[in-house]
Amino acid sequence: MSTIARARRTTTTRRGGVRIGPGSAGLLMTLKEFDALWSWQFARGNRYELINGVLVVSPAPGIGERSPNDYLSNLLYVYKETHPNGSAIDETVAEQTIATTTNRRRADRVIWTGLGRVPDPEVDVPSIVIEFVSKRRRDVLRDYEVKRDEYLAAGVLAYWVIDRFRRMLTVYRRESGEVRTVIIPEGQTYRPDLLPGFELPLSKLFEKSDKWKRPMRTRKPTPPAGGIDG
Repeated sequence: MSTIARARRTTTTRRGGVRIGPGSAGLLMTLKEFDALWSWQFARGNRYELINGVLVVSPAPGIGERSPNDYLSNLLYVYKETHPNGSAIDETVAEQTIATTTNRRRADRVIWTGLGRVPDPEVDVPSIVIEFVSKRRRDVLRDYEVKRDEYLAAGVLAYWVIDRFRRMLTVYRRESGEVRTVIIPEGQTYRPDLLPGFELPLSKLFEKSDKWKRPMRTRKPTPPAGGIDG
């Protein structure tokens, strides 16, 4: 019996398989066991990753991340379907699991290029992986450094880190055995070499997340216990 089948924090589905949900966070699991799970075994509404042999369950991205991601998706599909060089994109999808040497990471968006066919996500490594930075400090370190090293080592050609808090896009590429870093600040337009003719206006991208910022609510002062003299 596998490790996950013995765990108490899983349930059994009507199909006879193990059900993975938020309560399954922290389970010890091998890469082989994680890869053997079917999509219907994961409870919806969460992100599932295997990091250093431990199952990590986190909430789905908030609307401040989903909105610019949807905008980017629209730009990519318009480019793919209307631009003379649009065939450079084979496909792009959100929320894709990336198999690295030691982990299974969940990327915000991936792009396959140069295949000339529909990608096989279990075999074909995406050319471009894109992450929208989260606000927590530990997530920033993970997105900028840990994931960069894992993705590039897995064969990803370019890794985009979109940071709506620092208002910039950082692109990492491995060239001649070294990692090259390019920073594009807000107000500029990014034109990636892998997508000839494609343009990503960062100001408009950040506008999509800015509109979901919650305004600070002014709290009414609490009156004294005896009430307010009038």
